[in-house]
Amino acid sequence: MTEIKATVVLGKGKEQSLQRFHPWVFSGAIQKIEGAVNEGDLVKVISSNREFLAIGHYQVGSIAVRVISFKDVPVDAAFWKARLAGAVALRLSLGLLNSDQTNVFRLVHGEGDDMPGLVIDFYNGTAVLQAHSVGMFLIRIELAQLLKDILGDRLAAVYDKSDKTLPLKAAVRPENEYLLGNSPSAVVKEYGNSFHVDWVEGQKTGFFIDQRENRHLVQQYASGRDVLNMFCYSGGFSFYALRGGARMVHSVDASAKAIELTDRNVALNFQDDPRHTSYLADAFEFMRGIKDKYDLIILDPPAFAKHRNALHQALQAYKKLNARAFEEIRPGGIVFTFSCSQVVSKEKFREAVFSGAAISGRQVRILHQLNQPADHPVNIYHPEGEYLKGLVLCVD
Repeated sequence: MTEIKATVVLGKGKEQSLQRFHPWVFSGAIQKIEGAVNEGDLVKVISSNREFLAIGHYQVGSIAVRVISFKDVPVDAAFWKARLAGAVALRLSLGLLNSDQTNVFRLVHGEGDDMPGLVIDFYNGTAVLQAHSVGMFLIRIELAQLLKDILGDRLAAVYDKSDKTLPLKAAVRPENEYLLGNSPSAVVKEYGNSFHVDWVEGQKTGFFIDQRENRHLVQQYASGRDVLNMFCYSGGFSFYALRGGARMVHSVDASAKAIELTDRNVALNFQDDPRHTSYLADAFEFMRGIKDKYDLIILDPPAFAKHRNALHQALQAYKKLNARAFEEIRPGGIVFTFSCSQVVSKEKFREAVFSGAAISGRQVRILHQLNQPADHPVNIYHPEGEYLKGLVLCVD
């Protein structure tokens, strides 16, 4: 598929992270580049002593190389087919490709599947691809065809949605388009619940697949409770609360499109159910003065910090948001609280929630510590891949 264009030589002593199989080479570790190189090119990485270290995609920015192999092997169609087949085999072992109850899941999860810069989500026969690196974007058509070869009739279409995920300074102009087939937005199933998914206009690839198991856990806590689902987007947590026997469910989002999608999905699962009401409102404003109205609150905000410069501000937002929930919830209530910001560590998130609890003055106990599901695997050498973290808390 691609030939090696240049050699990246690291500075003395800068090879240690690669020797520990971390899949990123930072620009500050590079001594020089031998040969002409453009963003997205395949490069070989060597030590200052000329020892082979890795092969990866070159990119402009702090992360200069995303490693795709720590072995000096040809990067051809057979290489990529083996990587994709490995990702498919894992999902088969998880029971996700042959399930009547769940037909939406993550098929490729970047570094977690040894394909840094590539995300592919599967929606009942349609694969939605997002390239986060130019290297992956340039081979997207070949990857789509290889995926079709592997999945056969299971795959009807591949849609590329990379327009907002590539680096801002990348010298490419992506346009979202079908690479194979052409399927309309569809209804998918997750644990038997039905969802309208719009991968063309929706957020991310169309659905927040990473919360599947955590939504299922909400169902187990919902019986007889009055539930508030903040930042509801498509209403996933709301459906599970209704399925679990909640007495009342309120879904809140600041986006009119999100509220419309939530209402459509609630109608799809629970036609004219009087237990559910949606509200178009700002989260912090809505939560002002709801004292003792709810005994189960779900806080799943968008990423408050997308880069390290916003970390402090994000932690303050998590603290404020959780403090408000703790102050307002009924005694004995349950709070599900999450962060999907990669730059916010589990420890920092927990500290922010702790601070919110201290501000509220309530007794708060941790019942569960949550993360992303198995179809979002974390490469043990790449802890940054563990981006989703959550807590289930009992507030007395």
